[in-house]
Amino acid sequence: MKDVVKFFDGLPFIVKIIFALPFIDGFAWGIYRLAKGLSRNDLSLIIAGIVWIFVGWAILWIVDMITIILHQKPTIFA
Repeated sequence: MKDVVKFFDGLPFIVKIIFALPFIDGFAWGIYRLAKGLSRNDLSLIIAGIVWIFVGWAILWIVDMITIILHQKPTIFA
């Protein structure tokens, strides 16, 4: 799981922005949060990852877009 987290952390800024677009965000950043939660044994991050997979594409992509622009990574629950 740490390899998945390193992969997402090492992506170029433009790819992170593309992954934050609607319909892509829920899957891409949801998997990132889930993998990060599993590698840290953090139950709240695992739950956030599962929620992001199912709801992220609809509304939570806006949160990821803003945090990626401001902090270079999705910082809410990540």
